[in-house]
Amino acid sequence: MLYTWTRRDALSRRLFMKVALVHDYLNQYGGAERVLEALLGIFPDADIYTLIYSRERSLGRFHRNLHKTSLLDLPLTRRNHRPFIPLMPLAMRSLQISHPYDLIISDSAGYAKGIRHPKGTYHLSYCYTPLRYAWETDHYFANTAFKTVFRPAFNYLRKWDFEASQQPDAFLAVSSFIAGKIRRYYGRKAEVVYPPVDYGRFYFDARLQPAAGHQDYYLAVGRLMHYKKFDLVLEGFLELGLPLTIAGVGPEQGRLRQRAAAAGNIRFLEAVPDDELRALYNGAKAFVFPQVEDFGLVAAEAQACGAPVIAFREGGALEIVHDGVTGVFFDSQTVPSLVEAVRRAENMRFDRAQIGNLSRRFTLDNFKQGVISHIPGSILGSRA
Repeated sequence: MLYTWTRRDALSRRLFMKVALVHDYLNQYGGAERVLEALLGIFPDADIYTLIYSRERSLGRFHRNLHKTSLLDLPLTRRNHRPFIPLMPLAMRSLQISHPYDLIISDSAGYAKGIRHPKGTYHLSYCYTPLRYAWETDHYFANTAFKTVFRPAFNYLRKWDFEASQQPDAFLAVSSFIAGKIRRYYGRKAEVVYPPVDYGRFYFDARLQPAAGHQDYYLAVGRLMHYKKFDLVLEGFLELGLPLTIAGVGPEQGRLRQRAAAAGNIRFLEAVPDDELRALYNGAKAFVFPQVEDFGLVAAEAQACGAPVIAFREGGALEIVHDGVTGVFFDSQTVPSLVEAVRRAENMRFDRAQIGNLSRRFTLDNFKQGVISHIPGSILGSRA
């Protein structure tokens, strides 16, 4: 007899479904990879398809589920995938799902939604952002000569990305900000399902909170890339003279360290494990978030640990920060605007336990329920 699954059943038991998860690339461990882990929490036996895989760089967390990689999965691309971006659409097409699955879920900032698969297989795409390099080239690349030389490649990527966006049966968006981009660039509707914060790893700890004269530092965390605006944070704190810790690695790392070399108030850390990151979040006077982000998982994690967030008033930050309660906004990506916001925050008293409690709308259960609720009942009930 065929059992008809309810959504509650889908959350409370292991689903007896054949599921494929498609991820852009697994040669790093960041916010998107945390979401992939959450999807595996719903579908623990799912097969993972990805362009590039490094067990070491993805911390070995996906090795059991890895099923297939692409022709780009080479030692060179595992170390640095960005020069191979123009080849990724072709590589994703060649990856191709041929096995029968009940459900395909792609989680993607670019390529995974374009995977080829058998007709009739339901494809749900969880979108972090439309392909940045294709649609917002000027914002994400500072080098004018580079943009001029590679303009034809970016035009090709835009055309491919639009065509790939028509393949999924439905879209979920990481934020209302991204749902707007999906509508604008793809002409598709997307429901919002916020990514989950892992509250088992990131939580308010009164023992680690900053005290007067102790751990009096500000914190910025993430991949050190041009569009993340770590240079803005650095310049702002060089002017303020306040202690700043920057945690992360990336292409901008050398330049930022060189600029801060003569300053005594800037500390750099590379990738840190979650227990150290939790301590950093809890101990920081505030978390600085200067970029326009699709959502901003690090900002949500910081709030889970009780840290107020000083954020640029645009993008996903608008859905995370409550001005004056869980942080403060600044209105332009300039040093004076950031400095003014930090000085304003210096004169405010935040209830850090309340900040931690208010962050709990980004729970794993809410994420799971959101994903499951957008899978057609006919698929959830397709297996006994």
